[in-house]
Amino acid sequence: MSEPRGKATAGPRHRRRWTALTVGIPLALTAAMTTTYGTGLGVFGEGAQQTASAATNTGSAISATTAAATAAAPAWAADTADGFASVNSLGQNGTYGGRGGQTVTVKTLPDLEKYATAEEPYVIVVAAAITMNPVGKEIKVKSDKTIVGQGTSGQIVGGGFFLGTGVHNVIIRNLTIRDSYQGVWNDKDHDFDAVQMDGAHHVWIDHNDLRHMADGLIHVRKDSTNVTVSWNRFSDNNKTFGIGWTENLVTDITIHHNWFRETEQRNPSTDNAAHAHLYNNYLQDDPGTTIKSSYGNYSRGSTKMVLENSYFQGMNNPVTKDATAAIVQRGNTFSGTSGRNESGGTAFDPKSFYAYTLDRTADVPALLTAGTGPRTTIGTATTSSTKAAAATLTVAKDGSGQFATVQAAVDAVPANNPSRVVISVKPGTYREMVKVPANKPHVTIQGAGASRKDTVIVFNNAAGTAKPGGGTYGTSGSATVAVEADDFQARNLTINNDFDEARNQSLSGHQAVALRTAADQVLLDGIIVDGDQDTLLLDTAAKDRLGRVYVTNSYVSGNVDFVFGRATAVIDQSVITLKKRWDGTSAGYITAPSTTADRKGILINRSVVNGDVSAGSFFLGRNWHAGGDATLRPQTTVRNSTLSAAVKSTPWSDMGGFSWKNDRFAEYKNTGPGSGAATSDRPQLTDSQATGQEVADWLGTWNPTA
Repeated sequence: MSEPRGKATAGPRHRRRWTALTVGIPLALTAAMTTTYGTGLGVFGEGAQQTASAATNTGSAISATTAAATAAAPAWAADTADGFASVNSLGQNGTYGGRGGQTVTVKTLPDLEKYATAEEPYVIVVAAAITMNPVGKEIKVKSDKTIVGQGTSGQIVGGGFFLGTGVHNVIIRNLTIRDSYQGVWNDKDHDFDAVQMDGAHHVWIDHNDLRHMADGLIHVRKDSTNVTVSWNRFSDNNKTFGIGWTENLVTDITIHHNWFRETEQRNPSTDNAAHAHLYNNYLQDDPGTTIKSSYGNYSRGSTKMVLENSYFQGMNNPVTKDATAAIVQRGNTFSGTSGRNESGGTAFDPKSFYAYTLDRTADVPALLTAGTGPRTTIGTATTSSTKAAAATLTVAKDGSGQFATVQAAVDAVPANNPSRVVISVKPGTYREMVKVPANKPHVTIQGAGASRKDTVIVFNNAAGTAKPGGGTYGTSGSATVAVEADDFQARNLTINNDFDEARNQSLSGHQAVALRTAADQVLLDGIIVDGDQDTLLLDTAAKDRLGRVYVTNSYVSGNVDFVFGRATAVIDQSVITLKKRWDGTSAGYITAPSTTADRKGILINRSVVNGDVSAGSFFLGRNWHAGGDATLRPQTTVRNSTLSAAVKSTPWSDMGGFSWKNDRFAEYKNTGPGSGAATSDRPQLTDSQATGQEVADWLGTWNPTA
């Protein structure tokens, strides 16, 4: 966008989400306040993902004679967890399992144990019923693993998995784990669980059938945290799902869309959990059966539990709590239940940790009886429907891929493609302009390197750059990458516009966009977007069209209006880096929203604003009434973020003759030297107002997933 002529441009153990300074960003980042893009290991957990070639180089190559066959990674191997398993903490950026490692298919116990206990990341596809020997054996899984059943054939019989202290980033999916039962219902002698974790973190257990074990189906113990349990079927068991075994308030757990049937107790029992979010679960105790429920959801000790839109059918004591515990109930249904049904105390707002979408409670029984447990093919965690496997197109500069340029791969995507196409781009610098047209939805462009810095798409057009056919590109046309297709994703790469202002001072129009989006449901996860003026244009396809964008775990850098447009956009848990102008001066604006009156604009949430620039030299934003349109109501909210001293004490500015005070600009509970108290020139949201300006309010019914 144009800068107006004559307008001065100077001018405890783990995190708790609203704690000052941390705000969801790793402590090392907030302490250093660096302007670089992380360390060798990566600020947001880079380095945890290794490519198959990297794994081979470290000695994990699989011989041709092994019983475990290598395989191309299935599309769902790139899925990532939702809920608390998606929250960044303890140095881990969400939960993605063995993504980036080799994919192996196993049919025997020695092969399963070999790869599950390896130090390298693996996607392990279980393609047969594997019997544990001895009975009750629990394989000690190491970090960075995805263990997933092939269709409905992957079964673990007579044992399970153990995740010990410090084990992290593990996905267990699409398996049947069954039959270690030793004939004693209230067994005190055999600790044979389907999945047990003691001090693990970032674990996702999804779409499994768990039943008939000697002890628990799932036990989350001893300060394990950042766990999500979703779309599982629990049945034919006594002590089903226990959480706790600790005096510490550490465990954060999400339990959603699970079907409990013919289970007696611990459905689940949650002891001393810091945050337990249970929603859209189905607890069923049919009359006339031999197994009788003793209780359903139990909040024990000092647990804080939020229980939403779950369906309880025939359960005894469906919801119980200790006097010291809290349960907040919303939207639950109780049919034919009896005994204790309790709530009370204050808990927490799950939306302050992650976005999620509730299904209607009335739909839960049918939805879960059809959708839980192993699937023939598996999609993401947030839907029970079977999705078509994503096609993968490979781009490599060295000729080892199907295409040498990213645009060639985009061109190969069929028009109006009905399902996701992943364009996997091998490490390298790709100097090209890329456009994803509106008739090619469901495209993911994903860097295949270990770091987002390994794969770079870059070009150097500016608004005033001459086009080959005459005229100039204009601001929107200058974009290195332009996205006009809905349901687009970019992951693990850098998008850059390296237009050199110093060498092009005679050029009229220095706006140089790195990434332009003009679509709905755009997910930008783990990327770098780098430029100077007008770096990131978040637009919509038309003024009356909704365009939602979610940016997470990413870096955005620039100096003038470098996050701008009329989209409904969230920048969450990211780093916004302020850069000096071409002449070495420090002055600029972060945001320039041009929001329509009936939409939400730009939300910066739980992020860090920093940069090697002068103190008090940058505005948080100014109001862009594009084309002089007085009907617009530009909006930027910056909340729960850490602001460096570069931010002005009066952080908002007028633009184009319109007063920012007539539009929508506010802050809420920011910290750092650039934050400030409420004044007429620095409006702050009240606690009540802030409840309506959260990530879920921006995204609505859309829950961004892989």
